[in-house]
Amino acid sequence: MSKTFSKALLDWYARFGRDLPWRFKGGAHPNPYIVLVSELMLQQTTVKTVLSYFDKFIKRFPDVQSLASAPLEEVYLYWQGLGYYTRAKSLHQSAQIIVSDFNGVFPSKKEDVLRLKGFGAYTVSSFLAFAFNAPQTVVDGNVIRIMARLYHLTDPVDEIMQDVIQKAQNLTDTQNAADYASAIMDLGATICTKKNPLCNQCPVSDFCLSKNLDDKEQIPLKKKILKKDFNGYVYVIKNKKGEILIRKRTEKGLLSGLYEFLWSENKLFNNAFETDLYVSHVFTHINMKLKICTLTTQKTPSDGFFVKPEDLKKYAFSTLMQKVIKKSEFFICT
Repeated sequence: MSKTFSKALLDWYARFGRDLPWRFKGGAHPNPYIVLVSELMLQQTTVKTVLSYFDKFIKRFPDVQSLASAPLEEVYLYWQGLGYYTRAKSLHQSAQIIVSDFNGVFPSKKEDVLRLKGFGAYTVSSFLAFAFNAPQTVVDGNVIRIMARLYHLTDPVDEIMQDVIQKAQNLTDTQNAADYASAIMDLGATICTKKNPLCNQCPVSDFCLSKNLDDKEQIPLKKKILKKDFNGYVYVIKNKKGEILIRKRTEKGLLSGLYEFLWSENKLFNNAFETDLYVSHVFTHINMKLKICTLTTQKTPSDGFFVKPEDLKKYAFSTLMQKVIKKSEFFICT
């Protein structure tokens, strides 16, 4: 089955595979740096979202040396809005490791790639396949869904993962690992989708045990993530000069190193004016809603500083804080 399956998939990919700025059809990508950047950007982020950031990022940091020598805060600025900012830090650190420890030559051995930051088992396999056409099996959400439907695996994902990985490895075309990885991910993204899969257009439907079954949209079976509600306050604080108070996050976590307005679950200032404006944002496990408050003061908290409104664009803010800026534009500019 493996040879006929991979041939059908690769033939389809040659005709219908997506053209993406980080993709190279026909084998290993000639520039591993492009693979490095795209792999970190695509972690937990959709292709559509990454497309709007990738070209601008590469234009500013065209090679591993330029990225390694850039200040981390500037990297954050070009990552602004992509979320999961620890990836930006990992990418920056990885570039520095490649320059300092490998003399700017990208590592092609698994044990060396594992020294890079932000590289788990999936990213290592993906990087080696795309950058060097190494015989690696890439298993992302698309591949999990395809394998589960292909073999009609109806148990919860966490219970079938080892079986999924083994089956994915058995089907991988190790001679054309890069194209095969792109092909099977494209299949999941465009044909074998979560909802309304296009079975009548699937190039490998002859191999699929789920194609004529009513439960295929429920495969693979995943546990629902329960999100917690977080309600709080965010403060647009100005001094008499009209400057805005911001601070840099020092806490560990996804938003570490970014700038923000003061915010809290409970009120920080009893004399602040509560507007009727709110900002909302959905994090992995949290539904957050913050009420925008304004305040004028000359006091500067020990962990904050004032900046001119027109200089806010020089600082990297999370998507949530960018929403605050947009919603508070009237208060910031007057």
